[in-house]
Formats: sequence, C-alpha cells, structure tokens
Amino acid sequence: MYRTNTCGELRLADSGKEVTLAGWVQRVRKMGGMTFLDLRDRYGITQIVFNNDTDAALCEQANHLGREFVAQVTGTVAERSAKNANLPTGDIEIIASGLTVLNPSEVPPFTIEDDTDGGDDLRMKFRYLDLRRNPVRRNLELRHRMTMETRRYLDSKGFLEIETPMLVGSTPEGARDFVVPSRMNPGCFYALPQSPQTLKQLLMVSGMDRYFQIVKCFRDEDLRADRQPEFTQIDCEMSFVDQDDVINLFEGMARHLFKELRGVELTEPFQRMPWADAMKYYGSDKPDLRFDMKFVELMDIMKGSGFTVFDNAAYIGGICAKGAANYTRKQLDQLTEFVKRPQIGAKGMVYARVEADGTVKSSVDKFYSQETLQKMKEAFGAQPGDLILILSGDDAMKTRKQLCELRLEMGSRLGLRDKNKFACLWVVDFPMFEWSDEEQRLMAMHHPFTHPKDEDIPLLDTKPEEVRADAYDMVVNGVEVGGGSIRIHDAALQAKMFEILGFTPEKAQEQFGFLMNAFKYGAPPHGGLAYGLDRWVSLFAGLDSIRDCIAFPKNNSGRDVMLEAPAPLDPRQLDELSLSLDLKD
Repeated sequence: MYRTNTCGELRLADSGKEVTLAGWVQRVRKMGGMTFLDLRDRYGITQIVFNNDTDAALCEQANHLGREFVAQVTGTVAERSAKNANLPTGDIEIIASGLTVLNPSEVPPFTIEDDTDGGDDLRMKFRYLDLRRNPVRRNLELRHRMTMETRRYLDSKGFLEIETPMLVGSTPEGARDFVVPSRMNPGCFYALPQSPQTLKQLLMVSGMDRYFQIVKCFRDEDLRADRQPEFTQIDCEMSFVDQDDVINLFEGMARHLFKELRGVELTEPFQRMPWADAMKYYGSDKPDLRFDMKFVELMDIMKGSGFTVFDNAAYIGGICAKGAANYTRKQLDQLTEFVKRPQIGAKGMVYARVEADGTVKSSVDKFYSQETLQKMKEAFGAQPGDLILILSGDDAMKTRKQLCELRLEMGSRLGLRDKNKFACLWVVDFPMFEWSDEEQRLMAMHHPFTHPKDEDIPLLDTKPEEVRADAYDMVVNGVEVGGGSIRIHDAALQAKMFEILGFTPEKAQEQFGFLMNAFKYGAPPHGGLAYGLDRWVSLFAGLDSIRDCIAFPKNNSGRDVMLEAPAPLDPRQLDELSLSLDLKD
C-alpha cells in the first residue's frame, strides 16, 4: 500500500508507531545535520525528519527533493521537540527510515501556499495546481457539505431527487441559450437548459408532488463576479402549495444550512419586503440590510429654493451616514468622483454635516436657509456628528440605483458590511411585467409561467403593467441566493399570459404547447424555488466571487483558459453536423 495514514491524522497517541505517508512536498529545510520535510496531502501536513548522522544517504536523497514532488515516506512517529500549535499534527514528527520519489515535479508557476504569488489568470490556467491550495480546497469541501446537507434536509421533507434532460428545446424568452447542433437532425438544434422550469412543472402534473435536483444550468450572458456561463442550482418544486408554504419550507432550509455549515442560529423570522419598498428605500431588489441608511426622499423640502439642479430634478433623495461628519474634504471629493464614474452615472453629489451644536453645514448653503436645512435633518432623524449625502436626477429609478451604489460604498467604508454577519429577507410582490426598450413590449420580469396575484388578475386586460406576481426572492447580505414563484396551472390563464407577452396562439403552441396541453389533464396548484448553490457557498466562504467555489470555472470572458475553450471545430466535425460558418467581422 502507498500509505498507512494521511498527512493530517497522526497525534501524540500514535508515538512509536511505524507508518507510511504519501503526498506532495510542501518545503524542505536544512538545519545542520538535519533535514526537515513538510509532506502535504488533502488532509493536512506532517513534518518528516531526516538525520544525517544516522542515515547520510537517506538525508542526501531528501535534500534533492523539490517543491511538489510526490513522495512516499516510511518512519516512526515521535514527539516533536519544537511543537507547532498552528498545525493539528504539530505535536509530532516522523523520524524517516525510508523515502521513495513517486513522481518528480517541475518548479510550479506559482507558490502552492495559502497566500500565493499567482495572479487570477495564471491560477486559472493551472487550476489543478491552484486546487492544491488550502483556501480553494476548503471551498470545495464546503460545497460538498452543502450539497450533502441539502439532500438530507429535502429528503426529510419528502422530496424526490429526479434528473431532467440536459438537451432541451430553445426558448427565446429570458437570457440567451447555448445551442447544440444535432448530427442526426441536420439544421436542428438542442439548447442547454437555463433551468429545468417547464420540466419540473410537468413533474408536478405527473403527480411527483415534491421534486428537487442539484442541476447544472447554462446562460449565454455577460459575466460578473457572481455569474458563470454554467452554474449549479438547487432546483425545487412542490404541489398543492401557496406562496407562504414555499417560503416557510425554504426559509427552514436556509436556517438548517446556516446552523450546520456556519454554526449560526437564525431565530427571528426573515423579514418580508415588497419589491416596491425595496426599490423606494434601497434602490435595489436585493438590499443589503446589515446596516441601515434607508433612503429619504427630499422633493418637498429641497425644491423651490433656487438651486437649479434640485429644482429641475424628478427625484431628490439621500442617505444619512451615522458618525461620519468628520469626513474630510478629500474623502467627500472621492465620494463625488465615485458616483460620477461611468458605471454609476451621477452628475454630482451634495453633502451636509450636522455640527455638534445641531446646526447643519451644507455644500449648497447659499441656496438654503438654516430652517430648511433643519427640516432636512429632521427628515433623516440625523444627530450631531452625522453626514448626509444627497443625489438628484431626472429619472427617479436611475437616481435611486445611483444612490444604492453610494449607500453600499459608504457601508463598506464604515465597516458595516461584516462578512460574518448575516441579514436575510424575502423580497415579495414583484411586478409581473417590465417594459423592454429593445423589444418594445412587455416582458415577464421572472418568466412567463409565474402566477399573478389573484386580486390583480382583473388588471391583466386593462393595466397589465400594474399586475403583481406571486414571486419571491431570498436575499442575504445584498446577494440574491434564490428565487421562485407560484406557477400558473390553468391553460387559459397561461394562454392569456402569452398573449400579453406578444405571442401569437400559434407561436405559443409551437414553443410551449407541451406544457399548455399538460395543464388540460388535471394540473395541481404548484410552485417552487431555485437556490444558487455557487452563491450560497461563496456567501458562507466569505468570497466576493463565485469562481473560487467552482472546481474549474470560466474567466470573465467566458473562457476556460486551462482547456482553451471555446475553440474552433475541426472542419470534418462541421461537415458531420451539416454546418458551414460565415463569421461576421
């Protein structure tokens, strides 16, 4: 056998035992007539000692080992004289009696250490080396534990794990599909699923009652830190449920994961916030509630005093940063430049300090009396030492989003976004539709299978833009970790939905006839939710990006730099698929 023990399990109780370890050489150190080798595997590190006085040849062999050599060591467990409290194996060492090099290694392109000298691109190119580092390995171990706890929880609630196909039909609604040409059906294409949405609804029609799947999904969309072209969902669906049933069950699942994986007991019910309130007070449908700084609208107070920027604005609003009145002019100028960045787009920022005596000192003092500034202070509930920051614009929604970015920036600067603190909420009552300037029509905010609120159904014929959906998102620390809805289960209502979205009856039948036809055979009321596994793991690991909790991720251009994919196809493969390429410039 290659080993009797791993590099992370031996303790003082094992003293005197003859053992064989195998792993990678972390480092070699020479000290006088002794050579010390740190041997590493997935489970830990054990120190190996070679003594030149007792076996010069073996010691010389150890001196020629390089970093990342794969080695097998035999020896005796002994108590370590200079113990290392930072290692679980730090009380012992192995007095070596044998050494075999199982495989030498070239010098790695970056150090295999917790704090490596490798940049993102280099680590992605040599991802198999990056995975040897403790932080990345721990992320994958966390991911494994999360999938195991997810299965355990859902199994206890009566869910069946059922696989759905990876090759499905393309659906133009939503994000772009990745498409797969069919060799046996020339000119026809599969799509990789953006989600198993319609298939899990069909499982409800089939009487499966409770379904889940930890499933790969694919979306051909622009990438950000929390997005990948392929990602993993914890996908769930339930029959005979309403919105409260779904929310309560999956809030319970979130509590279970927090407790089992982070040791955090969440005892208070998760807050529920209507989408309209989230946008009004935080400028986002995924507000970070680890800190306050709720927006205050100032239209009635600040308009009509001769300050043209405010007088001509469609929206004036601000935030109050507690205790930040000591911000310097340089810091305030930095904040102004921050909100003027192209990706944020504000034209400027107004600030006001609440002085120790309660008076307000503002960057627009010449336009406003102290009486008006006091009314502004009272609107925020501001106290001496607080800093008020104000934005305005000719588009209320756009300005609120700019104010949202300013709020998050201030939260970060003031140390209010602690990654070990968790604020969970449900955002509910989403609009059913949103207007697309590109398509010049209403689009489903979530997807076309979402059920409208019963009390809003009469508005479908008269004011569809005011219809609210039985949809809900779970948000943790400003990150949407999951979302879902109650589904339409009535064929006539589903047809109505397609009509509002601009589908002709023929087009609806062509793309979704299989689902509408199924509804005619006794579809139960049903609803569900999908959690983003990658986002949950990155949240629990305290990461800013989901890439380090995925074994082999893509970069920000959607490329796998290790596999050099995507890549051109061999012409023979194109011929087999009956395809020819006409690439645009």
